[in-house]
Amino acid sequence: MSEKSKFGLSCALVTPFAETGAVDLPRLAFHAGRVIERGCDTVTLYGTTGEGAAIGLLERERMAGAVVAGGVEAGRLYAGVASAVLDDAITQGRIALDLGMRGLLVAPPFYFKSIDEEALYRWFATFIEGLGAAARGIVLYHIPSMTSVGLSVDLVGRLKAAFPGVITAVKDSASNWEGTQAFLAAHPDLHILVGDERLLSRAVRAGAGGSICGFANFAPEMLRPVIYGGADNPDVNRIVDAVVKHPVMAATKALVGHVYQDSGYGPMRPPLRALTAAERAELFATFDGIMAKAAA
Repeated sequence: MSEKSKFGLSCALVTPFAETGAVDLPRLAFHAGRVIERGCDTVTLYGTTGEGAAIGLLERERMAGAVVAGGVEAGRLYAGVASAVLDDAITQGRIALDLGMRGLLVAPPFYFKSIDEEALYRWFATFIEGLGAAARGIVLYHIPSMTSVGLSVDLVGRLKAAFPGVITAVKDSASNWEGTQAFLAAHPDLHILVGDERLLSRAVRAGAGGSICGFANFAPEMLRPVIYGGADNPDVNRIVDAVVKHPVMAATKALVGHVYQDSGYGPMRPPLRALTAAERAELFATFDGIMAKAAA
């Protein structure tokens, strides 16, 4: 698959917060521009790594505006959509699409559990219908560890058939190789995107279209050869193993601050917490050691 036909690498961008708790727009815009310069094809705002479920509607507009004003074209942006309120989810989607973003990363409703497949189909169908003619570039988000609601191969097929050309991808963040294989086999016409970077090279060789991931926040250069050549990189796996020993969102943010030597990227929005000093020291020592050996 050529670079042009791939989805490629999208950074699930962290959201920096000021001491007041507000989104730190200058740091956000700087970081979005840097990951594009360092090899990301697109940026995904308000995703899981970006604490998107804790970011309100007005903040979303301001964040997108700041990133675009900082030099990243709106057409290189995806927006995470995460709400148990269907009207709010539709509004989140409309804000992004009206601003010219390329598409939406849409999670299922995450509060109600034991949803049957027909009800889940109706939720997604009503969401897409609510967007109207603007609906485009929808990435269905399979992340049951966060939502407790998974997406089946059959559900993706129903939505793809009902909304041709609108559903373009599935982001598979279940960290289950058998599940990834099932998506790849059933939906070769969609971009299957792998959230767990440790599975990425194998998935690319099997036909995956790329990734929306947190790793791209601090070392996107390491992932481009994986995505565009299917190359194995044990250092990627080692870094991910080090990150997942800690709360993943906080660890990713801490590494961004470490790379920039700017602790302003560390704060988390409640109810999440930042890493402790001891956790940061352990993570940074491991990361620096891996990167030093890779550069030698």
